[in-house]
Amino acid sequence: DDYARLHTILCDLEGGGKANRIFFFSVNPMVFAQICICVKKQACAPHGGYTRLIIEKPFGRDSKSFAELDAATSSAFPEDALYRIDHYLGKEVVLNLVTLRFGNQIFEPLWDRRSIAHVQIVFKEDLGTGGRGGYFDGFGIIRDIMQNHLLQVFLWLAMEPPSALDRESIAREKVRLLKAVKTLGLKDCFLGQFGKTEMIINGKPHVEPGYLDDPTVPEGSKCATYAAVALEVDNERWKGVPFVFRAGKGLDERMAEVRITFKPRTYNGLVPGQTNELVMRIQPDEAIYLKVMNKSPGWHQDSAVPVVLDMSYSICFPGGYVADAYERMFLNTAKGDGSLFVGSEELVEAWRIFTPVLDEIESTGVQ
Repeated sequence: DDYARLHTILCDLEGGGKANRIFFFSVNPMVFAQICICVKKQACAPHGGYTRLIIEKPFGRDSKSFAELDAATSSAFPEDALYRIDHYLGKEVVLNLVTLRFGNQIFEPLWDRRSIAHVQIVFKEDLGTGGRGGYFDGFGIIRDIMQNHLLQVFLWLAMEPPSALDRESIAREKVRLLKAVKTLGLKDCFLGQFGKTEMIINGKPHVEPGYLDDPTVPEGSKCATYAAVALEVDNERWKGVPFVFRAGKGLDERMAEVRITFKPRTYNGLVPGQTNELVMRIQPDEAIYLKVMNKSPGWHQDSAVPVVLDMSYSICFPGGYVADAYERMFLNTAKGDGSLFVGSEELVEAWRIFTPVLDEIESTGVQ
């Protein structure tokens, strides 16, 4: 009845003619399926207008729960009406991965195991749980950040060039890459939990409470607030290159970045120094910079120092509007552009990779 009343109200607002409707599911995932069915039965757009659903993560807790969720949503709506949102895909630096790789000539020839030693994808948050520990404790850092945000950055970074930049072509290459990623076990994972921290701020002592000090966190919880895993990709491009994911709360700073470290060459012995790194800072202060060796000005030819070739958005695009990730995702949904959203086949493979290590963590009670 509530959805029938909602339909009546919307029809009045729409003037009784053809209209389009977008529903944003920012609710407990336990009710996704029921809402989806109710919208289909009683609140779809009238007179041939489109109805699209934006579904917020988490998309289940593991392979089994996602399969149940997917069966319920796909029974009511086709895949092209479902927009599973991961707001990291709307962040400017992540969006720029396509242009960086495929709009330039110098990067893609180096984008493989012959030139790259390892890749780090890092998420750090200086805040704790902020009174939301009860919610977080039910998911943990791997489900909250790693299996979705960091994995999506990895996919855009490491997938093969798609035949086109549309939803189907991009999804095809992302799934192809995921199928080449080995399943994770506890041996591939490092876990931690932040404790109480004492520090000096503006000359005064300050105590930052630990995870277990949050009254909403269950007493004695072993939930990981920090995790590091190493993904192995068994394909021609990336075989032997570790992709290290690191994510944590209650750390020393708020930062997210991609750091690509290149392999040293024999001829680098002529000018000893550090290895080259390409760094993409997702937040804060969006930037892309390349660490290279450079001769230090002066008389000595052998004086080389590391320098940074820096493209900061605030400098290169002064006055430019860096859109909020959700703004972009809502706009793309209205346009019917699903290229920045997460497909069901991706999630099947994503949970295949992470479910075993999650099961192992929970069954062993590892601390």
